[in-house]
This record gives sequence, structure tokens and C-alpha cells, in this order.
Amino acid sequence: QVQLVESGGGLVQAGGSLRLSCGASGRTFNTYTMGWFRQAPGKEREFVAAIARTGGSSYYADSVKGRFTISRDNAKNTMYLQMNNLKPEDTAVYYCAARPTFSITAMRIHTRYDYWGQGTQVTVSS
Repeated sequence: QVQLVESGGGLVQAGGSLRLSCGASGRTFNTYTMGWFRQAPGKEREFVAAIARTGGSSYYADSVKGRFTISRDNAKNTMYLQMNNLKPEDTAVYYCAARPTFSITAMRIHTRYDYWGQGTQVTVSS
């Protein structure tokens, strides 16, 4: 089992940057595929990015490709989401999540993750 805590959200102007962090408890962080999802008011939770256990492979939603970078430091039990060139449509609560197995298709589906953080608000003003 793993417990997740996000941090780093805030208010930023369009074109600005933020870096989100997701800290994990437990000794098995490096066995989990990790993902970032977001949910705007009145909308479904959507996939943002995911990263394989070793950090060697990463995957992005088309809407953030080229602007966001996902990474992880297994020695620190932490995952990151560097967000550059932020847009008002990136405004949402951002969640980190963990799943114990790797799947190219499942990693994009929020219901296929077992563990979730509490979320951190990101607001981008125009």
C-alpha cells in the first residue's frame, strides 16, 4: 500500500510555470506506475501524464505534450510534474495516482489506479 501527498499548486498567470510534487510513503514506490490526472469543475477527471516504474518511459495527454514534463526520483519516493507555458484551460485540481502494474492503455484511465492523493489546486489566470 502507498499513501500519496501532492504539493506545489497555486495561482499563476498564463505563460507561467509551476512544479507539482507527489510524495509517497512506503518502501515500494519504485514498483508502481505513477500518473497525474486533473479535474476541472463540472468535468470528468482526465489523464495528464504517466511514468513507468524506473522513469525510463513517460506518456502525455496531447493537450499537455511539449509543455509538461513528468519525472520521478525513486530514491526520494517522489514524482514531479513540471508545467510550463500554462494556459487558463489547465486550471483544475491535480491528482497523483499509483497503480501496481504497467499497462499502456490502463495508465490513461483513472479508474485503473489504486491509490490517490488528495489533490492540489492549480489556477491559471488569463
